[in-house]
Amino acid sequence: MASQLAPERTEDVGTTRVPALFTPLTLRGVTLKNRIVISPMQQYAAGRDGLPLDYHVAHYGRLAMGGAGLVLTEALCTSHQGRLTYSDLGSWDDACIEPLARIVSNVREQGATPGAQILHAGRKASVQRPWDGFEPLSETDLAERNEAPWETIGPSALPANPGWPVPREMSQADIDAALTEHAEAARKCREAGFDVLDIHAAHGYLIHTFLSPISNQRTDKYGGSLENRMRFALKVAQAVRAEWPKDKPLFYRISCIDDEPGGWTLDESIVLARELGEQGVDVMDCSSRGLGLRGTPVVVPREQGFQVPFAERLKQETDLATMAVGLIMDAEYAEAVVAEGRADLVAIGREALNNPNWPVHAADTLMGDAAYEGVWQPRYGWWLSKRAKSLEAARREQSGK
Repeated sequence: MASQLAPERTEDVGTTRVPALFTPLTLRGVTLKNRIVISPMQQYAAGRDGLPLDYHVAHYGRLAMGGAGLVLTEALCTSHQGRLTYSDLGSWDDACIEPLARIVSNVREQGATPGAQILHAGRKASVQRPWDGFEPLSETDLAERNEAPWETIGPSALPANPGWPVPREMSQADIDAALTEHAEAARKCREAGFDVLDIHAAHGYLIHTFLSPISNQRTDKYGGSLENRMRFALKVAQAVRAEWPKDKPLFYRISCIDDEPGGWTLDESIVLARELGEQGVDVMDCSSRGLGLRGTPVVVPREQGFQVPFAERLKQETDLATMAVGLIMDAEYAEAVVAEGRADLVAIGREALNNPNWPVHAADTLMGDAAYEGVWQPRYGWWLSKRAKSLEAARREQSGK
């Protein structure tokens, strides 16, 4: 049942040998120009209304200029209650459609496919911004920044971490409301013009907490057996797919393992992925962990591509495409992941913040001067190709002396 989307290592385009990383990928009616994706990365730059600002238009446009095939926004929170912080982008109000459409237009104009991610933070909501501590909001935050904590929800009344607020166990009415909120978020993303939608079901947020037996101790039809624990995740996919165009792909981000005793496993992820495929999901976005302390601000020793094996396993054992994430930094490594059929897409996050031109620099590494015409923005490539020729001429002249 392995996905058949992996390219050969290179293909001929005219007289240029194109690396697998820079071959196009068609998903439903959308063709990505290459296999590089900019991962969602929260910017904590929105106002309390959750609306995008000029900052977001510039930020995502700049990432698109760097040459990636797909640029995903940070997670758009599906409700006020589902926000992480007071500064998250939101998809809970129709007022978001017009400013999100500006992001879509700018990303597309800069040559990338625009995509969005949607999220409900569940019991990990109501926290400070990272630079304020990333801990649950308290009366101190209310006094210092007028940021009062709000009630969080989850499948069971279990805190995300010791000492954190206990979430309210969700009723059937809460579950129905969350499903509607995800569907409405998909509608707004559709009306804003995005071509790809990614559902965030990883890292200890709402959907993930339904999946894991560590965080889900319900005794009704949403808890207990694997079938029951998957029910909410599958219903979210079904609700979103109903609002998302049939000719546009749907991604689904999961934590493939909890890496905790008695937690969610890779074998369960394979079962879930197959079921999600039946609900119209096209690509599994393969991350891991996140039920305990937030991994983002914690310094943990990880090797490059430490999560690639998860994407590889799901690709081998399902009919879905997969996206690999996790400290991917080197062009040659990213090329090998795609060329060897370990994943169909490679996503970079913090590396893109460090170097927004990572995709075109990867093309330079893999393709040499051919990248100036084939991958770089022509307004940049024209100048840089001339610079490269001048530098090469100078080197030849020096070597001749």
